[in-house]
Amino acid sequence: MFCTRRRLVRSVGIAQHPSAARRCYSSRLPFFEVSEEVREAVHNKKPVVALETTIYTHGFPYPDNIALSSVLESVVRVNGGVPATVGILNGVAKVGMSPEEIIQLLETAGSSNTVKISRRDLGYICGSGIAGRKMNGGTTIAGTLVLAHLAGIKVFATGGLGGVHKGGENSMDISADLTELGRTPLALVSSGCKSFLDIPRTLEYLETQGVGVGTFADGRDGSVDFPAFWTRESGTRSPTTIASEKDAAAMLYAQLNFSISSGLLFANPISEEQSLPKSLMDQAMAEAVSDAADRGITGSDNTPFVLSRIRKITSGATVAANKTLVERNVARGTKVAVELAKLELNDQSSTVHHPTPDTATKTTTPQSEDGIDVLVAGSAAMDLSCDYIPSSTTQASTTPSLKTSNPATISHSLGGVGQNVATASHYAGARTRLCSLVGDDLPGKAIIAELEARGMDTTGIQVSHSGSSTAQYVAINDRDKDLVLAMADMAILEDTKLPFSTRWAPSLSLSKPKWAILDGNWSATTLREWIQAARAAGAKIAYEPVSVEKSTRLLHEDWKTHLDTLLQTKADHSTQASGGSRLVDLAAPNALEAIALAGAISGLDAWTSFLSSIPPDTLKDHVQSHLGPSSSAGLNIDAALASLKLLSRIPLVLTKCGPSGVLHVESLAAGDARLSDPEEQRHILTRKLSSAKADSPRPRFVVPEVEEGSTMGGIAGVYLRHYPVPEEVEREKVVSVNGVGDTFLGIVVAGLATGDGGDLRGLVEVAQRGAALTLLSGDSVSLEVRNLMR
Repeated sequence: MFCTRRRLVRSVGIAQHPSAARRCYSSRLPFFEVSEEVREAVHNKKPVVALETTIYTHGFPYPDNIALSSVLESVVRVNGGVPATVGILNGVAKVGMSPEEIIQLLETAGSSNTVKISRRDLGYICGSGIAGRKMNGGTTIAGTLVLAHLAGIKVFATGGLGGVHKGGENSMDISADLTELGRTPLALVSSGCKSFLDIPRTLEYLETQGVGVGTFADGRDGSVDFPAFWTRESGTRSPTTIASEKDAAAMLYAQLNFSISSGLLFANPISEEQSLPKSLMDQAMAEAVSDAADRGITGSDNTPFVLSRIRKITSGATVAANKTLVERNVARGTKVAVELAKLELNDQSSTVHHPTPDTATKTTTPQSEDGIDVLVAGSAAMDLSCDYIPSSTTQASTTPSLKTSNPATISHSLGGVGQNVATASHYAGARTRLCSLVGDDLPGKAIIAELEARGMDTTGIQVSHSGSSTAQYVAINDRDKDLVLAMADMAILEDTKLPFSTRWAPSLSLSKPKWAILDGNWSATTLREWIQAARAAGAKIAYEPVSVEKSTRLLHEDWKTHLDTLLQTKADHSTQASGGSRLVDLAAPNALEAIALAGAISGLDAWTSFLSSIPPDTLKDHVQSHLGPSSSAGLNIDAALASLKLLSRIPLVLTKCGPSGVLHVESLAAGDARLSDPEEQRHILTRKLSSAKADSPRPRFVVPEVEEGSTMGGIAGVYLRHYPVPEEVEREKVVSVNGVGDTFLGIVVAGLATGDGGDLRGLVEVAQRGAALTLLSGDSVSLEVRNLMR
């Protein structure tokens, strides 16, 4: 039913501008749904960007349309906004479609049951749904404007705008997009309209409808042309020129506060690199329009026919340009929405808002496409920690009894390896994005809310609507708070209903992180896809094995056929060497995980052959002697040997040995300064003699096979160093062991990505202090980590 603005806000929580009062709609109606994410974002004045669906249902074939929809939603999130894809599914108008709903709609592209929906069609398609004939529809600009406005959205970004067709003064063939812009107070960002339309008359018609039109200068001075979609120039001057997204947002802000019912058109020209020659497009369009006239194709069928003909005439050149310009438009539209949100928040407080350090950490900071230092892909979970408390009758027992109830202190906290690592990286000062899945449930909502309260980027967290619940982890600890047993439900990360290329790849390709940290909760297949995508994005990769059982997913049997692809990289690793095929750049296992990983390495490459040629007892004696009696006494020497074997796949291994400290095992490339630095010689386990100058210091122990000319693969030397804990934490002061190792890895990678914290030795020591702070904290990552890097 139609209702007053006050009633709408009260009933569904949608906050709309006063000019929308007479057009608000109750989402309680069975044929109109606004997603909870969009309702919450509009209510809290977050930047929301509407996206149409006709571009998918009638513009791109399946499955290209699904890939494009994922990219565009990711572009919105990466630039700090909330995407609101609008479409009709089974007779229900939806604003803020879930990924599953988008796929369901786009799979029907080209079907006679999937139609283009403009303003005039909304009553028909939704009414048909009520009557039992449930159809799908891709919303045009006009249809999207209507529904987005009802949901309280103020910015809409798309590809191109409809217009007045040539000869329109006689045929009256005028797109409903223009009329709708004249009565709907939204800002539309598009690349103008196609030049087979009558652009001068289109601008005249928009003026008559009261639509303000401006074109982004895009680096140009003075007045500019209104763009003609595939070309930057149309031969028709734009009514106004817009310098920046901030200026565009100010125009929209003023328009909304005047309660003017018409909208604004912000024309965004295609990039110079992608712009097609105007002469070529003029010729192609003249031929396509002539063909349409010869066949008598008019009305709503005209534009799709002409576009199809142009695509064939230009041998597909327009398709690549289409994708590029719509991505640019969505990015620019999101930036306008972000600037508008700032103005509205300032207005809400009646003063210009300057965030203090305290308040700044409580809101998510939008980050630009190239603004990420660290991307963490892994689990976000709710942790339940059960710390055993011996009763008066079991004082001598340090561990809980099996198959019975035990007294304990039980606490909840935010957890999950990926979340812990991302939080530590964030606290250590790196611009960090967490990519994870949560369920459409209360724990999932609590996780997102808590991360936003910490000031973290949550744009990479996706809500699964497949029925999977948010991950949970239950830890059973002994009297000393050391782990006895853990149970983990991480099944949500096995959700492969959406392909990786749709769900996750866009986030990596758009954010271009310096480092990607992957945890072992992903399936072996998904982990492989993360590695491929991270390599393609030019990121270095760190691996957190998570557990003994899951650690070997990195070296899963199914991967053997994919190694050649996986081990190619764009990143510069000139300071490290690998004796075999590099899989990731850094791993941080605990002692048992290192042993499991080493056991999963199959086959003999140059490095493993070299190690195998040394009698096991001899190698073990060398390692123990190298570390010295004080270090090796408390260490798991088998873990040290396993870490050495891992150098065939991983050039840097930081093995966490609990209270015994950390083992740093690294393969060194020829020319590494540590090979000839006198201060570092006590940490060089072995090296090729040819890798150093004749007068360079020799390591304390040189494995004989090196002197006899063993190739050692691509490794010129091996660095083996033990870092004891900087300060032992008294057992009575330990609050929880959860998240300690994750804190360590997050701090190390944050330092590597930002360059803060000095060399790796310094970073390891800082990370050890951070891990100790987490031992003393009830949180999975101590807030005090924020002070370590200062």
